[in-house]
Amino acid sequence: MQLKPILYNPLELQHKSKRGAVCANQLFEIKLKIARDYNPDSVELHITKDGETEVTYALIDKNAIDKHYYEYSLSFMVTTPGLYFYHFSVRNDYGSHFIGCDDSLSAVWGSGNRWQLSAYETQNAAPNWLKGGIMYQILPDRFFDAGERLATKTGREEVIYRSDWGNLPEYRATEDGKILNNDFFGGNIKGIIKKLGYLKSLGVTALYLNPIFEAYSNHKYDTGNYMRIDSDFGTEEDFANLIKRAEKRGIKIILDGVFNHTGDNSIYFNKYGRYDSVGAYQSKNSPYSDWYLFEQFPDKYISWWGIDTIPHTNKNSINFSEFIAGVEGVIAKWQKMGVSGWRLDVVDELPDKFLDKIAHRVKSIDSNALLIGEVWEDASNKISYDKRRRYFSGKQLDSVSNYPFKDDIINFVTSGNSWQLANTVGRIINNYPKDVLDNLMNILGTHDTARILTTLGDTNGAIETREDRAKATVKDLEKATQKVKLAATLLYTLPGIPCVYYGDEIGLQGFEDPFNRRCYPWETDTKKLEKPQKKLLSFYRALGKIRAANTDVLATGDFNLIETNDNTFVFSRKSGNKNIIIIANANDKPLEYAVAGGYTNLITKKPYTGAVPAYSAVVLRK
Repeated sequence: MQLKPILYNPLELQHKSKRGAVCANQLFEIKLKIARDYNPDSVELHITKDGETEVTYALIDKNAIDKHYYEYSLSFMVTTPGLYFYHFSVRNDYGSHFIGCDDSLSAVWGSGNRWQLSAYETQNAAPNWLKGGIMYQILPDRFFDAGERLATKTGREEVIYRSDWGNLPEYRATEDGKILNNDFFGGNIKGIIKKLGYLKSLGVTALYLNPIFEAYSNHKYDTGNYMRIDSDFGTEEDFANLIKRAEKRGIKIILDGVFNHTGDNSIYFNKYGRYDSVGAYQSKNSPYSDWYLFEQFPDKYISWWGIDTIPHTNKNSINFSEFIAGVEGVIAKWQKMGVSGWRLDVVDELPDKFLDKIAHRVKSIDSNALLIGEVWEDASNKISYDKRRRYFSGKQLDSVSNYPFKDDIINFVTSGNSWQLANTVGRIINNYPKDVLDNLMNILGTHDTARILTTLGDTNGAIETREDRAKATVKDLEKATQKVKLAATLLYTLPGIPCVYYGDEIGLQGFEDPFNRRCYPWETDTKKLEKPQKKLLSFYRALGKIRAANTDVLATGDFNLIETNDNTFVFSRKSGNKNIIIIANANDKPLEYAVAGGYTNLITKKPYTGAVPAYSAVVLRK
C-alpha cells in the first residue's frame, strides 16, 4: 500500500482542534502526520495575514504515533481578527518541501494552494431562533391577492393593474428599450396573513419579504419612501397585524433592506416632480442633495449597473447614513414595530463604515435580530471594489445568502459531480464561523435566478430569445420534479437554513426575471396542479416535518463527509451521539448502498432496505 507522505486536513479534528473559523486570542492545536520514510528534520508553519508579511513557526512537538508516521503538533493562536493564509514546509535530506492543499483541503506534498484561516473577534453569538428552521421568500405582488387595492400613492398613472392572476408577467421592452416592471397582479399583506396557515404547514419559521416599502415598480427595489408601506400592499396597520399573526404561529418577519439605491421616482430624488418635496435631482439645495453622486448635475449621476431609474445612494453621506441607521431612522422604525431581521440587498456595495452602523443599530434595538447579507460568492474572502470585506471578522453580518451551495447542488443533480459539491461544502465549513454556517440562507432559487424546476428540467422548444423563454415549459415534468426533490433534500439537510422561494414547492416554472416571478396558483387553480406537482408539495411538507423533529441534529450538528462517487454523495450530520445519514443518488438508476445498524428512512418513515431510487435521497436515523 502506497502511504501518503503527509496527512492534514483542517476539517478533521485530529488535525485541527477547532473546525472552521477561529476566535482571535484563543488557542487551538494543529497536528500533521508525516511518513517516517520521508525522514523529516524539521516542520514549519508559514502563515500570512492578508496584506502583511509572512511569519514562520516551528512545529517542535514530535511523536512516533505508529510504525508509519510521525506526528508534529503546535498549539497556536492568532491575536487579531482577519483573514490568514498558511502552508507548511518540511525539511529533510533532499531539501525543503512546500506543503499545500488540494481542492478537498487535504495536504499535498510539494505543491498545492495555501489554506485559509478566518479569525473573528469575540462577539455576541448569532441569534439561535433561525437555526434548525425554514425560511420562505415572498415577492408580495405575486403571492396572494386578498382584495382591497388602495393604489393611492404618488405617480401611478402609468401602472397596469391586472385582473388575470397567474398569467405571464409583462416582459416586453418599450420602444426605447426599457423594461418598466409596471404591471401589478394584486398580491398584498392581507393575502400573506390569509396564507399563514399554509406557510405553517410547510414548517416555515421565518418569512423573508422582498421590498414592501413604497416604490413605483412591482418588484419595489426602486424605493420611493422608506417610511411607508407601499399602498399596493396595504397599510402600516396591515403590516403590524402580519407581524402579530405570524408571531402567534412561530413565524418571524425578515425585511429586504435596499439601501444601496433608491428609485428616481422617490421623495428623495424626485426626478419627475411627483412628490411634494425638493428632491436631489431638482435642486443642489435639496436636503437630499448629498444622498446621491452626480457627475454632471442633474442628468448625469451614478446608478446601479447604469440603470438610471435606480440612482446609487451616497453611503458616505452622514445625513443618509443617519436616516437609515440613526436612532430614529428606517431600521429603528420597523424593528420597533416587531421586525426580527434584515436581508441586506447587494451588501458588497455597502462600505464597511455604513455596514458597521447598520449592524450596530440592528443589534442595539434587539440583540437577537438577524442580519443577513446578499453575497453570491464565498463571503469570507470577498473582495469588493478592490477592498477585502470583513463581514465575519468584526461585528457586521450574522450570515449570508448561500449561492455556492446552490450552484453545486444543481451541478450534482444535473451532472453527478459529487466531488465539487463536497469540496464547496468543505471550503465553506472551513472558512466560516460556526454561527454563520448554522444561519446560512441556503437557496435553490430566488427572484434573481431561474426557477429550480426549469433549471433541472429540459424545456420544449428554443430558448434563445425572451419570447422563447416566455413560452418555454418543462418537457418531462415527472423527471424534473424528481430532480427537484433530490435537490430539496440536500437543501434541507446540509448545514444552514433552507430558504424556499415561493412556488418552488409546487413546481412553478420560469427562466429569469420576470418569468421567475409568476403568481402563485391558489384557489381553483391549485386543484389543476398536475400529479407530480401535488406530490412535490407533499414532499416539501415532509421535509419540513423532518427538520422540526430533528433540530437536535440539523440545527447545529457537524457535517461529516462519508463518500463521494460518480452520482453519489453521502454524508452525515452529527450532534453528540445523535446521527443522521443522507445518501443522495443523482443517477437515473437505483443505487445499492448498505448501512449497518437498522435505520429508518425519515422521508418514507419505513426501514431502510439498502436501496436509493433514481434521482433520490434517503435521510436515515436509527
